[in-house]
Parts: sequence; C-alpha cells; structure tokens
Amino acid sequence: MDYLSSNKILIVDLETGQISEDDLDDELVGRKIGGVGITSSLYQTHKDKEPIVLGTGLLTGTMFPASALGVVSAKSPRTGNLAHAPFTLKAGMELKYTGFDYVVILGRSPKPVFLWLHDGVADIQDASDLWGADVWATTDSIRRAMGDDLIQTLAIGPAGESGSDLAQVCINYWASGDCWGFGKLFGEKNLKAVALRGMGLLEISEPEDFVDQCFDVFDKIKGGAFAGRRGIEDILSEMGEKDASEWLAPFIHRHSACYNTPYSTNTFVYLNEDSKTLTEPVEPEPGFLINDPCALLAFKRAGFSAQNACRVLKACSKYGIDPAAVAELCEKSGQKDTEKIEQSFSDLKGPVAIPDGGKFSSWSPAQPLFSDFGVSDRSAYLAWWTRRQAVAYLFGIHPIFVNMSPELSEELMIEMFNKGTGLELSQESLDTVIDDVCS
Repeated sequence: MDYLSSNKILIVDLETGQISEDDLDDELVGRKIGGVGITSSLYQTHKDKEPIVLGTGLLTGTMFPASALGVVSAKSPRTGNLAHAPFTLKAGMELKYTGFDYVVILGRSPKPVFLWLHDGVADIQDASDLWGADVWATTDSIRRAMGDDLIQTLAIGPAGESGSDLAQVCINYWASGDCWGFGKLFGEKNLKAVALRGMGLLEISEPEDFVDQCFDVFDKIKGGAFAGRRGIEDILSEMGEKDASEWLAPFIHRHSACYNTPYSTNTFVYLNEDSKTLTEPVEPEPGFLINDPCALLAFKRAGFSAQNACRVLKACSKYGIDPAAVAELCEKSGQKDTEKIEQSFSDLKGPVAIPDGGKFSSWSPAQPLFSDFGVSDRSAYLAWWTRRQAVAYLFGIHPIFVNMSPELSEELMIEMFNKGTGLELSQESLDTVIDDVCS
C-alpha cells in the first residue's frame, strides 16, 4: 500500500519477544478500507492468540478535518465479543506516524513491559519499575526515560494490573473511549503501556487534488451548525442538560481540540486554583482535562457537584478505570463522597450497562450534535449512530465530531479514499464493509 500509509503491519509476540512485520497490501485495503475494517480482519486472523490490535483509519493523520482517530480492537472482558475503542487527542495521529499502520499484540510477557514504537522501529522495554504506578506517573516516567515530552502513551494503572473488568486504557494522563475493559487485557499480557512517537510522512496518490479537497471541506464546515459552540459544556447542553454551562463554568480554564478537529471536544478545568488564572499555576496538578462528555453527564445526573464530578474523573484517569462505569455504580449505590469512591476503586465490580450495539464505544453520544442529519425520530438514533460510528472508525474521523458535521458524508469519504489511495472504492463496497464490522 503506497499511499496514506506506512505499508506496515507490526506483529509483536510478548511471550517470545519476537517482532515481525507484514506488508499492508492493496488487496486488503480494497476489501476492508482501513481502521476497524482491517483491525477486525487482523483480530480474526490471530483470534486463537487473544490479540489486541491497534490501528488507524485510512485518513488518520492527514489534513482531512477531524482525522484524529486511532482504534483498539479486542475481545471485551465485559461482553466476551470483539469490540472497538477509540483513542484521539494526538495519539491516533502519532500511531500513524510511528511507521506502523496496525499493531497486533500477542502473548503474555513473562515480566512487565511497555511497547515503544518510534520512527519505524519497535522495541519491547522493561516496565518492572512502572508496575504499580498510576497512569500519570507511568506517562511521566516513559517521557523522562526517552527524553521526549511529546511521546503519546496508551497506558494502564492499578485497575488494569489487578484484572478489573472496568479497567481502561488511558491516553497520556486522560480518559479514553475504552468502555470495554481493554485495560484488563493489557494487564493480563503484562503490558503496562504502548508509547508512540514518529516523524513519518504519508504519500498521496493525487496530492494536489487531495489537499485542495481538504481545504474545500474545511471552508464548507467551519460555518456549520457547531460554529460558535465549544467544549464539553455545549455538548452536554445539546444532550439535554441546559444548565451544564452554569454548572461547569466556575471551573473552566480553557478548551482544546484533538488533532485537526474543528471543534474543541475537550475542556480543561482547574480544581485547585482560580480557573481564570493565565500565569503558570502554583500547583503541580491544578486540574484535569475532560474528554468524556457521557461520563461527566452521568456524574451530573447522579447529583454530583461539578467540582466533585471532576475530582472523581481525575481520580479515575490516574487509577485507569472507566469513569462512566464508576458513575453508574455510584448512582446505584448513592455514594457521593469522593474520598470513599476513590478508596473503593479496587473493589468496584459490575454489572454495568453495555453500550447499545456492543461494538462501538458509548463515549460518543448516540445522537446528532448541533446538526440536522435528517434523523427526526429518536427511535432511529441507534441505527443512524451505529452506521455513523462505523464510517468514523473505518476512515479515522473523530467519533464525536462526526456526529456534528453532515458535510462529512459517505460520498465524500469515498471520494477522499479514491483520491488518496489511487484505488477504487464504491458505495456498494463501503456498504459491505459497514455491514461486516457492524454484524
């Protein structure tokens, strides 16, 4: 595969320490497109070895709007079936630029390790000193050891090490879309983290047309229905919490966007200092980046103050546990004491709700956001959302932003596929792949 890829599938056997590479060929891309199409295929190929598969969408890391998505595909401890979790911020893009489009992780290491992917090189590094550390300390240690603060990590904390079904693979210091218990799978493999850093380049089949089209799309969508909206608070308001802005406003410090995404889906709150402070903070950990609107909403609806909700979210990210699951269990038990909640993390167990459809993460709200997609009947939301998520996970588009922009149509994705790869994708072929990954 010469275009929009590094042309590499990395196979890592943690048990033997063996690392090998396969080519990403045109035939596989033509049949499965990318993202979850290919991670699902690789999962089936290696199914007997309980693989964890990391991948990127076909457009991930390009100039196309919201091309921020990376994907983890594996058998969920919470459902027993193949499921897919998104990772965004800068991590999806960074995986694409490490020189590996897909990473298949097999076996169990005899000791704690982390996988270090950089510039087309893959190393299995000793992580014995990191075992027992929380997610934040793990990320800091890896960045210090490698001498690069821009390294992106997919890491677990104590929840994953202890085998909790609620364990989450986190992005750097923050939550991810892992609502499937994939952190437990990392722990079972003695895999503390995957560290990502790359300086790769992507070739494009029709570069001028492709880039011009990206600029045209940006021009069309920048004045869309989401214009003037920002951050988690407006997403919550769109989800029916009209007082969300007033509730959260005293703690908001700034908003930020994932790689190349026109909407700031992340909100940084200050918990220990004045949120209006513009100078360097006095506290080493003044706040927290909220990037999971559904988890925050769950705490709000459970009756938590904004400050306490954010404190629990921060504790969840350090411990490496699914905050939406914690919110659900807190609501059931009536527990609102933040210290007691944090102390109970090691004992928390389900059952907790399984996302509708059981394939794609409920981290992305299951409804249109700010825009009219022609779905007026709420009973049709699930089918619409599932297909929309499948498209996002195939092409590498931010799964929340894809619910904001009808301009990012399937026809446009097909056009960008053809311009970018030089291959021919039809609507019929796309329908087949969508049906396959959603079945």
